[in-house]
Formats: sequence, C-alpha cells, structure tokens
Amino acid sequence: MRASRLVSLLLLLQTKGRMTAQALADELEVSVRTIYRDVESLHAAGVPLYGDAGPAGGYQLLDGYRTRLTGLTEQEAESLFLAGLPGPAAELGLGDAVSAAQLKLMAALPSPMRDRASHMAKRFHLDAPAWYYDPERSPFLELVADAVWRSRLLEVSYRRWQAPEEVTRVLRPLGLVLKAGRWYLVAQGSSRISTYRVSQIQAASVLDESFERPAGFDLAAHWTASLEDFQARQYTGEAVIRLSPRGFESLSSNVLPAVARAAEESAVDDDGWVRVTIPIESVGHATGMLLRMGGDVEVLAPDELRDQVTAVVRKLASLYLS
Repeated sequence: MRASRLVSLLLLLQTKGRMTAQALADELEVSVRTIYRDVESLHAAGVPLYGDAGPAGGYQLLDGYRTRLTGLTEQEAESLFLAGLPGPAAELGLGDAVSAAQLKLMAALPSPMRDRASHMAKRFHLDAPAWYYDPERSPFLELVADAVWRSRLLEVSYRRWQAPEEVTRVLRPLGLVLKAGRWYLVAQGSSRISTYRVSQIQAASVLDESFERPAGFDLAAHWTASLEDFQARQYTGEAVIRLSPRGFESLSSNVLPAVARAAEESAVDDDGWVRVTIPIESVGHATGMLLRMGGDVEVLAPDELRDQVTAVVRKLASLYLS
C-alpha cells in the first residue's frame, strides 16, 4: 500500500508540477505528516525532489526529471481497455490514434496481463446512443473539437428552437460533452457560458484568434451544475392524477425519472387505484405524456389539463366512433 502511494505521489508531482504538502495529502487522502515521511523516503531513494517554504512554496521535481515507471496492475490494464471509446474517438478524428495506443499498450504488457486485457475488450462494449434513437450526424464535430483543443475562437451558424431560429455566434469553445450518443459544445459567448448541440451547427469556421479559458473552469462540474439547473427550470407546475395498478406499475416506462420519483413519493391508495402528484413542464406536454397511458390514468387537476385531455379524447372518439 505504501509503495503504491509513493508511486502516486511521484506521478502527481510529475503531472501537476509544484504541490504543497496539504494538496498532496488531500489528493492521496492521508495526513500531512504521512506526506513528510513519504517525501523523505523518496529522497532516500535518490528521487530529485525538493521543497520550498512559504505561502508560494511546495514540493517539486527537478526540471527535466521523468519517471520511467511502466508497471500496471491487472485491474489497471483491464480498465484502460474498458475505458476506450472507439466510436466517439472516431467521431473526433482520433480513431487511428486510439487503436495505435491500444496496440502499443498490448505489446508492452506481459503475456498474462495481455490476455486479461484482451478478455476485457472482448466481453464489454459501450453503445452510447439511447434506445430508439439513431446516432446524430454532426458534420462539424472534428472542426469544433479542433477549436476546443487549440483554444481558438469559433464562428458558428446555429439553429435553435426559438425565434430567430438561425443565429450566428462567435464562441469561445471550452469543452465537448457526449451524452446519450449526442455531442454538446460548452462555450462562452458574449456574456455567459451556454450549451450548444453540435448537430444543430449549420456552418462553422475556426478563427485565427485564440482566447484565454476562464480561470478555474471545470468542464465536468459545469456540466453537472447545468443539468441540475435545467431540471429545476424544466417543471413549471404540478398535476394530480389517478393511476390504475397497471398504470402505476408502468409509469416509469412512460415518464422521466424525476416524474416517476415524485409519483412514488406521493402515492396514496384511492379505491384500488393510486393517487399521485407529479411535476409537469406544461399543460401541452403533460397532455401528450399522459394520453400515452390510455385508460390507465385519470387527470384530477389542474382543470386546464383535464379539459385539454378531455378535448383530445372527444376528438379521437369522433374520429373512431362516427
């Protein structure tokens, strides 16, 4: 365990540069005193590591020093092949690079570990797109990825749902996110950081001008916060409905997870049926969502939603019973 921690400490300094004892302790989840002991052990082993005192101090490797550690555990070797995403990598223009890297890694592994890594690659496969959805065509993905990588301004013609539908923007591209088989660009516009669906980009060009990324910007943290904000703004009202036993059992297959969770938390027995309160985006959206469940659901409130469902049912009846 200690040997593994020493290797991790060394690799942290190699990849991140100067780090304080407290920062190293936080990364490795040990005490600062343990870091002091580990640093002394690395010194004794001949590692060119030195520390500076003061607020701007910390531990650092001598310039140019690189460890030649090549050992991987079986689990680490397996995880590298499991983490490989050949489909998305190919979409970004990196398919050949990923294949070459995996080939080199395979060649460097000892025979038993090579077999285990090969077994992992043969037994697990990632299919990113969701059911019932074809992968989106994003002809400008490689160009967008190039702008992200080189921190170059990106001019795009973008199609959106609100008027005006087509807009032109000059963006500071900060990162790409793949979710459910769809690529999203996180970029800073003139005033704020927004998310753009790459498949909706109608034209794009990388400009010669570079830009500085916002200090401390964390793509993963920003994406998580954006999703939470979207979900909070998504539901603008509530509806009270009754569900048959079959309807209550199948609800999770017809609605989003947040709606299904709210139904389970508010469920009350109502003469064999189940009365629940669910969040809704709008009356129109809720009408379509609930009509999919046919006679296994009855809308109790609000009146506007009940009236709209009633109007659709009457129209259907006039079509099929005339």
